[in-house]
Amino acid sequence: MTWLMTDERLGNALWRALGALPPGSGVVFRHYATPRRARHALLRRVWRLTRARRLVLVVARGPAIGEGRHGATCPGGLTTWPAHDEREAIAGWRAGANMLFVSPIHATRSHPGQCTLGAGQAARIGTRLNLPRIALGGMDARRFRRLRGFHGWAAIDAWLPRPDQKRPDQNRKAVPR
Repeated sequence: MTWLMTDERLGNALWRALGALPPGSGVVFRHYATPRRARHALLRRVWRLTRARRLVLVVARGPAIGEGRHGATCPGGLTTWPAHDEREAIAGWRAGANMLFVSPIHATRSHPGQCTLGAGQAARIGTRLNLPRIALGGMDARRFRRLRGFHGWAAIDAWLPRPDQKRPDQNRKAVPR
């Protein structure tokens, strides 16, 4: 399963990323730095789009909208949980998590300078808990294919256009009106 972790760095690329996710994929809505009213308005827009595209939406630190919560218990819904080590994985299991996001596997701009787990150590986190585990931290589809023991991957930067790539609309000539 592929997941998009949202934050302010996505900017308008958020809409392109949501459009690129195949049905059944997931979105963890974060946008922690966005002021509350603007964050809720953005969340409502994202929620409408995820419903229309048949994507799973979980919300971190916000209103109970979508299919569940990230990092908080969601009775009757999906509870996803961040696990940076075995202790956090166990805390998620005890809280009733349905899924663990194990991170950071590789270096990531979300947590600059933070020590990374590496593939081997990450693969050991939560293995005894019988929960699906999602690989996070510097992930993309290519890196995920090389991992073992994970049920999916999540990212922010993998959904951003690379600086060396032109956007598709930059190749089009302007049409006079």
